[in-house]
Amino acid sequence: METMLPVSRTKADARRLYDSLSRVYDLIGGWFESGHSLGGVARLSPQPGEMILEIGFGTGRCLDSLAGRIGETGKGCGLDISMGMVRVARERLRKSGAIDRIDLCCGDAAQIPFENESFDAVFMSFTLELFDTPEIPQVLQETARVLRPRGRIAVVAMSRGGKRSLMLRIYEWAHQKWPKYLDCRPVYPTAHLTEAGYRVESEFTSSMAGLSVETVLATKP
Repeated sequence: METMLPVSRTKADARRLYDSLSRVYDLIGGWFESGHSLGGVARLSPQPGEMILEIGFGTGRCLDSLAGRIGETGKGCGLDISMGMVRVARERLRKSGAIDRIDLCCGDAAQIPFENESFDAVFMSFTLELFDTPEIPQVLQETARVLRPRGRIAVVAMSRGGKRSLMLRIYEWAHQKWPKYLDCRPVYPTAHLTEAGYRVESEFTSSMAGLSVETVLATKP
């Protein structure tokens, strides 16, 4: 696994950026990500009655999908660093009628504010790549802590694996030049999950504007 680029902006920078983008995020880039994200929800295969946590839920598109899948007997929770995103997601869920099945909170996934073994599944989409390299193991350790035995995790993330395409080189150059604004960078989702002690069940690679995207389903032993 080659060295990844760092994430040099602060958490405070991230909060300010995503607060400012929250109302227009779906117009700027969310539509690029939505198909991959909803595909990740499908691979997680949420079941009626399950307790599911989404980390980095953004505008709440996937939380809405999760709510439909877990049904009236299930419960979803969302954790995001941006209060602006919390407000936008809450409004989406209110309009869809799913707000009673989803609890939203503002916080940092490096310290997930839930008790041990609280969830049947965890979902992350275009979120793991927002954490600096030393924090990725900590985030995945936290997800393992809140998952029940044999619980599932699905991660959708830009991937640095495979061929070094021209688009990847351009994207990483832009990330280095404007780290506060283009704050995520491609990572190694499958390898990160394996190193964190998860058992990888499936891995699917797709393309988004010339960048590789990995969707990985894994289970907690």
